[in-house]
Amino acid sequence: MDDKARQILSSVFGYSDYRYHQQAVIHQLIQGHDAVVLMPTGGGKSLCYQIPAMARNGVGIVISPLIALMQDQVVALQQLGVRAAFLNSTLDTEMAYAVEQQLRHGDLDLLYVAPERLMTDRFLNLLEQAPIALFAIDEAHCVSQWGHDFRPEYIRLSVLHERFPDIPRIALTATADEATRKEIIQRLALENAELFVSGFDRPNICYSISQTQGNAREELLRFIRNEHENDAGIVYCLSRKKVEQTAEWLSSKNLKALPYHAGLSAQVRQLHQQRFLKEDGIIIVATIAFGMGIDKPDVRFVAHLNLPKSIEAYYQETGRAGRDGLPANAWMMYGLQDVIMLKQMMETSDADAAHKRVEHHKLQSMLGFSELTTCRRQALLKYFDDYLEQPCGNCDTCLTPVETWDATVVAQKALSCVYKTGQRFGVTYLIDILLGKDNDRIRQFAHDTLSVYGIGKELDARQWRSIYRQLIARNLLSVDIEGHGNLRLTEQCRPVLRGELTLHLRKETRQEKSQQRGRKSIRNIKQADSTLWEALRHCRKTLAEERGVPPFVIFHDATLMEMVDRQPRTQEQFSKITGVGEKKLGAYADAFIKVIEQHINSNTDTSSSTDTMEETLRLLRSGMKADEIANHRNLKPATIYNHLAKSIEQGEIELHQAVDLTDSEIKTIQNAFLNFSDEDKKLKPVYEALEGEFDYGLLQCVKASVNELI
Repeated sequence: MDDKARQILSSVFGYSDYRYHQQAVIHQLIQGHDAVVLMPTGGGKSLCYQIPAMARNGVGIVISPLIALMQDQVVALQQLGVRAAFLNSTLDTEMAYAVEQQLRHGDLDLLYVAPERLMTDRFLNLLEQAPIALFAIDEAHCVSQWGHDFRPEYIRLSVLHERFPDIPRIALTATADEATRKEIIQRLALENAELFVSGFDRPNICYSISQTQGNAREELLRFIRNEHENDAGIVYCLSRKKVEQTAEWLSSKNLKALPYHAGLSAQVRQLHQQRFLKEDGIIIVATIAFGMGIDKPDVRFVAHLNLPKSIEAYYQETGRAGRDGLPANAWMMYGLQDVIMLKQMMETSDADAAHKRVEHHKLQSMLGFSELTTCRRQALLKYFDDYLEQPCGNCDTCLTPVETWDATVVAQKALSCVYKTGQRFGVTYLIDILLGKDNDRIRQFAHDTLSVYGIGKELDARQWRSIYRQLIARNLLSVDIEGHGNLRLTEQCRPVLRGELTLHLRKETRQEKSQQRGRKSIRNIKQADSTLWEALRHCRKTLAEERGVPPFVIFHDATLMEMVDRQPRTQEQFSKITGVGEKKLGAYADAFIKVIEQHINSNTDTSSSTDTMEETLRLLRSGMKADEIANHRNLKPATIYNHLAKSIEQGEIELHQAVDLTDSEIKTIQNAFLNFSDEDKKLKPVYEALEGEFDYGLLQCVKASVNELI
């Protein structure tokens, strides 16, 4: 049965090997056992239940929270030749009956349903008449009352265990802290399930957070123009009004920006979502009403113009970028007003006191994360009980280290000002006192006679605002929402006021601006051959329009990039491209090969037209070594080693042909990779474990050979 699963992985989905814990999870389900899976977005969660559903007898029932999500996944599966369907309110009576008949007769591999439909007596009775392979509960964090996407219907899903005790179940999520995991297991009666945690790291995403210095929209526009021209992206705002204003403003700057929030009609939301999925370069400006279940792999950036309400929400929203594993950006700009607005929303909600306490704690954690001066990825992973030993090198605080300073005295002044004025005023007024402003309000309260009046002239108003923001982030001050945003001292501030604690804060210059940071988008990769890249994208778009599906359903960007790199010219060569299964090979290979041949034939520059893996292999077989090939072809050694590693994975060459290493050295490196198997065999941990003795190119080639050992 495991052999059948691996054959499905290759022939249907076009992948040569498993990722993360996929193989172990699939084996668990095939054997008829339950599983709880935490895997980062883009890590391949869907394969964990899709392959066992196809390998086992019967139909895999997938409980999915959103109509859009189940429809997109079914369309993608049907393109692969998988017998998949969904049952939801978009089907008329006749179509729904036809799907039910397919279910009864076992003519489906996978059926997607919403929890509301699943829990009806009629549907549960229908399931008892059908052969069931497994139950998959997607977006399982929705079961948690403390989570950010709570769906009360999910709580009742434990009935599956009661009525179908012999059918394996799998619960999957990309977002769950320790408390949420426990609640998923308890509420779904999965105490005997195997827990698989693959880590939460999304190394391709560059995280960047800045504080509002003026016009946040201008900063957003600069970010998009500098780093993501013509890329698909999502911009999150806190209010519907801000969504519409931002979308209108970006559109006035000649960007394709569309609003999305719950106040728009269902027809408008559907239209904008479909344009986002099917067209290139669309930017959706949205509230949190948009996102869960959006299975678009080539979102190159997610931007926040306001502070999310929790780290879970931030992780899930930013996780919608770069699902294809290619470089992406998570960019955020926020201000103190965001904190006040979020706390007001929490206080005025209908939630009980216990929920409000949890929400406030989560917001405080998010605020602290935003004010970090150390590696953001390390802190983000730690929140989910995942750990990264070294700073990531791909977040703003790593790429542009933050300067800190001893702000103990300044903090004492800020806190004393709150205390001396009776803890009854907001930030703007407190700053006016510290700067010694002369106005009617200060004279009215006689605050110009206080000892704190005018003692803060060494900083300007913007810098004082940063000080107060950071004191709130560290929970030394709280915001009294009922008092219209007045600041109050907390217990934690006492050691600072007494001089018992030294306080280091982020240093902000008088002219700090958001910087262009990190790895840019896929544009850098495209430079290898932009003409062919665009021609392949055009071919993909044409095929997608003919079939009425989003372009990424035909092939992901990562697959197109591999076509640019390898330039296959035969069906056999095309079949070795990642993401090309038997169905897609027959359906699309000829069209893309024709584009590649036209590109090669029309290119008169010999060095460019032969810039393929085949040329690298030809030179290797002629006796040249990797560095010599790089010099001969005027390419970077990393490019040549990338060619060689892919050739090893495809079985075109042996490892000893590609690298000049002894058997002992190869064994040492292979063992190092096997030791790091839980981290998906990344290069950096192995490079550091071997103390930099071997170059990354050599490690990449040996890594390719490790797949043959496991």
